[in-house]
Amino acid sequence: MSNTTYSVKKSEITRKWYIIDAQGKPVGRVATEAAKLLRGKHKPIFTTHLDTGDYVIIINASKAIFTGKKLTQKKYRRFTGYLGNMKEISAKDMMASKPERVFELAVKGMLPHNSLGRAMIHKLRVYSDDQHNHEAQAPEIWKF
Repeated sequence: MSNTTYSVKKSEITRKWYIIDAQGKPVGRVATEAAKLLRGKHKPIFTTHLDTGDYVIIINASKAIFTGKKLTQKKYRRFTGYLGNMKEISAKDMMASKPERVFELAVKGMLPHNSLGRAMIHKLRVYSDDQHNHEAQAPEIWKF
């Protein structure tokens, strides 16, 4: 037995493409699966300080659901940079106008808040319907 810890090298990391269908599923459940795939936690070579994750495509984002009263009570806030300009939009309005942004924000909050997390979020693609243009990457369907 070896007394050294194995650390994966960048050249040994292989990336796959996965599709997650969000139709009829809660937003948080889909986001946690996407974050897990983006970080690479489903792989035995997972390393916290390296980007070992895969690419993720989320389809049917507009058909996802919120549980409980989140659809009416949840608010998305952003600050414009000017005094008194805190913009607020409800989850219901956000799902009607930009359902892709709901998933981007949910997944981004589950990734590390550093340069590694910013690199991981670039591997996420979200589409409001079931049409995507990534057939050439031969994505696999991720079941959970």
